[in-house]
Amino acid sequence: MKAQDLLGKSADELKSELIALKKEQFNLRFQKAGGQLENTARVRQVRRDIAKIKTVMSSQAAS
Repeated sequence: MKAQDLLGKSADELKSELIALKKEQFNLRFQKAGGQLENTARVRQVRRDIAKIKTVMSSQAAS
């Protein structure tokens, strides 16, 4: 996910994307705890995508 793609989205779209990523992050944490996580890099990618969305949301709120 690129920040440039996020800039064109509305606040509602960003919120729904954020909720989906948080659910995925929750599931990945459980997979890691259970020893079933195969793609460990996905945890980092999801965390960074959440940060990107939050950054865009805060910049839109400030504008």
